[in-house]
Formats: sequence, C-alpha cells, structure tokens
Amino acid sequence: MTTINLNSGATAAVLHEVDLADLPVIGAIPQDLNGVLVRNGPNPLRGHFKGNDVSDWWPEDAMLHGISLKQGRATNYRNRWVRTKRWADVYDFDASPTLLNTNPNVNVLYHAGEILALAEGGPPLAITTELETLGAARCHPGLANGMTAHPKVDPQTGELISFRADWKKPFLRYTVTDKKGMPSVDIDIEMSSASMMHDMAITATRSIFLDLNVGYDLSMLSRGHRMPLRWRDDHKAKLGIIPRNGGDVRWFEITPCFIQHVVNAYDADEATVVLDAVRYPRYFRLEEDGLRFEAAPLGVLWRYVIDLDSGAVLEKQLADICIELPRINEGRTGRPYRFLYAAEQPTNTEIRGVVRYELESGSIQRYRVPEGDSNSEPVFVARPTSSVEDDGWLLVCVYRHATDTSDLVILDGKNIESTPIATVPLPGRIPAGFHGAWLPKDC
Repeated sequence: MTTINLNSGATAAVLHEVDLADLPVIGAIPQDLNGVLVRNGPNPLRGHFKGNDVSDWWPEDAMLHGISLKQGRATNYRNRWVRTKRWADVYDFDASPTLLNTNPNVNVLYHAGEILALAEGGPPLAITTELETLGAARCHPGLANGMTAHPKVDPQTGELISFRADWKKPFLRYTVTDKKGMPSVDIDIEMSSASMMHDMAITATRSIFLDLNVGYDLSMLSRGHRMPLRWRDDHKAKLGIIPRNGGDVRWFEITPCFIQHVVNAYDADEATVVLDAVRYPRYFRLEEDGLRFEAAPLGVLWRYVIDLDSGAVLEKQLADICIELPRINEGRTGRPYRFLYAAEQPTNTEIRGVVRYELESGSIQRYRVPEGDSNSEPVFVARPTSSVEDDGWLLVCVYRHATDTSDLVILDGKNIESTPIATVPLPGRIPAGFHGAWLPKDC
C-alpha cells in the first residue's frame, strides 16, 4: 500500500485545542444555513503518528472539529480531543467512570435527541454541539456493547439501523433502534469467518451486509502491523440481505472485492434491490514478505442489482471516476435517488476535488482543488424549506498547502462548479480525517 508522510501536510496532527470567535467570511453565508459542521478524525494525543500507512493513521486518538454558522456569520471554530481513557492516560487525568475505553474517531451521528461520536466497533460517546464529552450514550442503551461507525437512519421511520462486526464469535450482530433510542431488534448473524465490515446499506424494507475479501489475520500483529487486516484470495465475497425487522439472511455471491463505503441502496421493486458503492478490486493485499501492502487501486462507483427471485446479481461500473467518501441528501437514504457527491482521488495518495454525479444522465460536475491542496468528505445540507433533492449546500473543508491552513468552502448543491457561495478561512488547520455531520441549530 502506497505510503505518505502522516506527520506533515494535511494529515499531520494539531497540537492544541483552540476556540476562535467571529471568523472572517469571503462571500455570503446563506441566512438559513444555521448549525454546526462537525468533523471527526485521528489526531495523536502525543502529536506524532508512529508510521506512514493507513494502519498507522486509522487507530489514532479521536479529535472533533466544529465550525458554527448562524444567520450569515461564522460565529465559532473549536476543536477538542474526545475525553476517553486514552486521553486521561496521556494527560495524567484522574479518570472518572464517564471515561470509556473506546476511540470514537470515525463519524458523528445525531439521533433520538443525542449527538454521538462513533468508533469502529466500540461504544459511541455522547457529545455536545460545543464538542464536550458527556460520556456513555444516555438515550441509546442498546448500543453500549459497540456498533459500526456507519449506521443508517431511516428518514421516514426515524429508526437507526446498525451492526457490530467482531474478529471473534459472534462475528456479526445486527440491531435496530427506534426513533426514541430504544432497541427493537438485536440478533446474531451466523457467518463462517470474521470480515472487515466498515459500512452497510438499507432500503425501505431491508438491510444489507458486506462480507467481502478483507478479513482478520491476528498473526500480522507479531510482524509489526497495528491492524491485523488483509486481503483473502480464498474468501467468497457476498452481500447479505435481511428484512429490516429480522429474519433469515440471504447471501448473494459477487466478484471478489472490497467496499469501504456505500453510497445508497433502495428497493427497485418487490424482488429487486439496488446497491451503489465505491468498489475496490483489491485492498490490503500483502506482498510476499508479509510485511508490506501492495499499492491499492483506486475506488470506482459501482452498482449491484440483486434479483431476489433468481439469486442473480448484475454488477456494473457506473462512471469513469475515482472517488471516496460518498454522500447524498440523507432524506433519500434507502430510497431511489438521483445525486451523489464524493471526494475525488486523482491518485492513491491524494484526496483532491469534489464530484457531483447525476445518476439518470451520468453527468458529472467538479469542484477543482489546486494541486498540493486537499479536501475532506463533502457534507450535503438540504435547504430547510425545499424538498428538491439537490437544493442545498455542500460543505467541504479544504487544506491549503502554501499556508498550512484550512478553509470551509460552501458550494451550491445544484452547481458545484460555480464560484463558492462562501469561504471561511481558518488561521489553523483541520487535519485530513474521516467523516462529519451537519448538526442543525435545534440539535
């Protein structure tokens, strides 16, 4: 796997927590864009990454970044390490029972009146819009044993659909939480071995699991790897589909691959499920010496059309673009949709640029980021007064190499190629990270 210097440029850790008020604005922030953009990602407490590949980046300590927008103003930027036992150990803090042994450095979720920082399999932590850590989730008792960092919220029922993948039995546990935060489904899913499942998909009636070719090899720990994950040539890649409220899982074999992030899924009719995702033909494949990874190929937009009657799966590439970190208007989660937004990958060491892809026509728009700079995942925020799918704004954090600072760029969701609606330049840097969420003002 191609390496980069994690301790310089966009990925390097920031060393301090800060609070900044009344940020400058270039252009005009929309008056009805009111809330906080929260970004999550790894930022080592000791200020230094231990190595230079993905397995050194992913496990590091969680730091949240928040930019508050209110009535056309950028009122505040702040960053905070999430208060966990790891944080307490570094700062010699007398750990209280509210500090959990988890590392929620992947995602952020608002559900059932609670904001959660999400880990890769660990329990979520409740936080505030000011990024203060409250402790264990208070409104979601069914998630205390851990969950994926990529659950899905059904925009119509308010249900939270999730899973927990583990390297030991039971390898997979499936959960559904109602709109008030109470568990309604909590079952084990039988699997032959442990797979690295990072994401899932839902339709209006079903949930989809990804049992693919990256799995666990604990012997890698003795060879210096921090994460015991590798490509398995002998594993049969499968998609598992289960009724939303539980029942038998049906597994559908597909061409070997790895999917880190799904885009969306939906029921095309009673017997047909469509899944769109970012697909890699291989990932985490070890070289013959078992010490290094092969260079990873780039991810492409892929579609799976699953015929539930015949068991056949049609697989096809949708577009000739290399992307990651896809997002949609989340009001279309699990339903037919037209538009997706994603970060573009010109090479396997860069995330640079944003694409808007229209599924019906195949048309592509690009927001171009200069060479040397880079950007985060784009977060779509729907205009509060509109039901049009692409009527809203795209929020993107862009790292500027020349100044070692970051900008928040606000783009028109209908035309990302036009001049940004507004740019909020920060005096410091938001490091390259994982995922983020828009928290409206009433959170």
